[in-house]
Amino acid sequence: MNEVAHLPPVLPLRDFPPLRRAALETLQLNLGYRCNQACAHCHVDAGPNRTEQMSTETAELALRFAREAGVKTLDLTGGAPELNPIFRPLVSAARAAGLVVIDRCNLSILEEPGQVDLADFLAGQGVRVVASLPCYGPDNVDLQRGKGVFEKSIRGLRRLNALGYGDSARGLVLDLVYNPLGPHLPPAQAALEATYRERLAQDYGIRFNHLLTLANVPIARFRHALERDGHYQSYLQMLQTAHRDENLPAVMCRSLLSVDWQGEVHDCDFNQMLGMPLGGGQRVHLADLKPAELGGRPIAVGPHCFACTAGSGSSCGGALSAI
Repeated sequence: MNEVAHLPPVLPLRDFPPLRRAALETLQLNLGYRCNQACAHCHVDAGPNRTEQMSTETAELALRFAREAGVKTLDLTGGAPELNPIFRPLVSAARAAGLVVIDRCNLSILEEPGQVDLADFLAGQGVRVVASLPCYGPDNVDLQRGKGVFEKSIRGLRRLNALGYGDSARGLVLDLVYNPLGPHLPPAQAALEATYRERLAQDYGIRFNHLLTLANVPIARFRHALERDGHYQSYLQMLQTAHRDENLPAVMCRSLLSVDWQGEVHDCDFNQMLGMPLGGGQRVHLADLKPAELGGRPIAVGPHCFACTAGSGSSCGGALSAI
């Protein structure tokens, strides 16, 4: 889990292939940058001192847009999305509208003041929990996410399991997310999932539905760490060398729309953090966007996009292919 990356020599980088949008299936909302953690790899630069958060008005606008666009899934992220007071009303309204709701949960949030009933709320609403757990042992998790986070995560997983999460018969989906600790690609998702399943069951009595493997995108804190260690250009080269054209049809930006806390729209969460507007054009607010305008629209791309197409590929839903 902490192998040394073998980075290639730096060569000239080529442009990422052009992309266009397909049918919109997922509306992803970043509810704000406040978080109870400050992870070393965080592409949002989230942390306890951030104050940006989505307003009730913007959340209601997003829900109306989701209904009009006929999207199937509302994907809530942050920061820790649960720290925004609109989180629970938004979840309840979305579920009442028949949307699948995903909560991108860091697990330790379940022990924060004011969140002791969060797990019960999520279970009661049938929310799909996608939980960060970058290793099945404490050392790598605490190194990446902060001292003591692994034990809090295990307690959170046990709490979710007790409510029926991870039990296929109950229908409460609990997926875990792995991302590498350093500048290398994640291992094969299926093999790593089997290891996670065995170790977490054996050591902690924990069950889950799926493991999603994500590559680290070289922006924000992770880029700063790469630059500090002199690995930024080499990491970009490694991603480009490992690029596979067959991953392009399944990249998440083709069927997902990312909305920031102010209501501006982007092709994906990473582009959002880089300030890249939808399609690479002028800044667009959700209030001024018509769902019919999205189909076939160009997608804004850059060198960071190779993180999504390298190797098995990477998206909010995990690997794109098996190799």
